Amino acid sequence: MSDAIDLVMEQWRRERPDLDLSPMGVFARLALVTRAVESEVDRVFTRHGLRQGEFDVLSALRRSGPPYTLIPSELSAVLMMSRAGMTNRLDRLEAAGLVERSLDPADRRSFRVSLTAKGRELIDVVLAEHAANLQRLASHLDPQDAVVLDRILRGMLASKNQV
Repeated sequence: MSDAIDLVMEQWRRERPDLDLSPMGVFARLALVTRAVESEVDRVFTRHGLRQGEFDVLSALRRSGPPYTLIPSELSAVLMMSRAGMTNRLDRLEAAGLVERSLDPADRRSFRVSLTAKGRELIDVVLAEHAANLQRLASHLDPQDAVVLDRILRGMLASKNQV
């Protein structure tokens, strides 16, 4: 089964036979798959008035377990982002009544971010739709291929972190 990337690779092999550009095809396809998946995933979030980053915050709080509360440094660590970058997300989620911020009784210089009942209800609905959507997107993969792909991607990410 040939695609547009095969044509690009064939052209490069003809023009620059001295270079091994085979990884170019792998990463081009990976980029195309990523864009397609992101678009499909965003549709679920948009339907519920969320952006990816807001979903991530609600998810982090929900999976933290009762009382569904974290301090900003914990949220930042879990989401691998700066605390400054999280402020807009938290402002929007708080304005929508999905999270609430309160002073941290253990450290009055800090505050806690808690999932509200409305936020918990929303994340449970969105997560179920998101899971079904991801299952649909992965349905063409043979289960063994999915395991191999996961192992390959895990290895690529691990090697990236060693650079």
